[in-house]
Amino acid sequence: MEQGRATLDESYDRLHKTGPEFRGFLSNHGPMVVEAMIRHGHDDAVLKWLDGYVQRLELFPSSSESIGSDWNKALGDVRRVGDWTRYFEDILAEQPWRTTLNVWWPRLLPGIAAGATHGVIRVGHAVRTLTTDGESPLRIRELAHGLAYWAARWQRVSMASNFWDVGAEEDSRHANPHPWPIDLALAHLPRMDPSQRDEGGGLDGWISRMAEISGWRDVVYGTQIPEKPEEILTWLAHVVDAAVVHYCEYGHGNGIMMVHSVTAPNAVWRALPALDRHWWRASALAAWIAATSLTTIYASLVPMESTRLLEISPTTPTPQDTFARAVDHGDEHVIKFADTALDVYARTHDSRALAAVYQAGSLIKP
Repeated sequence: MEQGRATLDESYDRLHKTGPEFRGFLSNHGPMVVEAMIRHGHDDAVLKWLDGYVQRLELFPSSSESIGSDWNKALGDVRRVGDWTRYFEDILAEQPWRTTLNVWWPRLLPGIAAGATHGVIRVGHAVRTLTTDGESPLRIRELAHGLAYWAARWQRVSMASNFWDVGAEEDSRHANPHPWPIDLALAHLPRMDPSQRDEGGGLDGWISRMAEISGWRDVVYGTQIPEKPEEILTWLAHVVDAAVVHYCEYGHGNGIMMVHSVTAPNAVWRALPALDRHWWRASALAAWIAATSLTTIYASLVPMESTRLLEISPTTPTPQDTFARAVDHGDEHVIKFADTALDVYARTHDSRALAAVYQAGSLIKP
């Protein structure tokens, strides 16, 4: 385990010299992938994978101007990601990381879709490392990089004004008196035709306009987020569980983007224990909005045939073999998806969670 932590810190050190994006808009998945690989016992493969991946990345952008008390004016300005990173590094050098997280989480949460949800996903991985493996300067810095990317790509999502009062009148006005189970709610989500998606500018174009899509708002409010914190944690785990299984049948609409309908809510679930429970219910709503938005925009219109699914996945996959298959595949999305799918399998023992990893590997190029 100590060797794994050393490998993780070495990897973070290399990756913090690179920017959070490359080729103009693609997110740097390196920190998330190496953390997942080490978590599942593949630290011996990390440095080789990283050697190949960093060749695609770009140098970290320089900082030009300090972020001050008017920080809200810099939200969503990706040109200032270097400024944001220096800002969070300075804050985290002065106060505990949990304090920083609890101050900034509610500020950033209404923009959960930032960087196609990679901001919150990167933060979720960083929080898992800090809570399970302990602190180190490089792990603290990774949290700074994650928060900075989230802030720099921040974009308000639909219904964000309701986050801090989930039981508001508007919420109750749309609520279903007979709440749907989560898997049924996902099945009832409207599906966007690809031509409609392209005309609207994809996720960035639609994320603040999801309420315009007929039926989407009814499904989001047609579920019921629990009041008690311990029930919220379980409810959000069920969201992740259902989203992984849903990927099996509908992920072929867009194999890569549908991965995020799973990994984004899981990132929130991982972060909840480090947050003040006051923010849990709003966080669950944000995670649900992210999952349902991505599903509506990118899920296929029709399910994949069961015979095709059987061809993709072995009849009795094991968690260890499944993750090893993802590492051999090599794509960053497949590895991150496998990391979440194994969380789901550990909770549910549902073999469809493992089959979904093979499905992702068949949809995404190695």
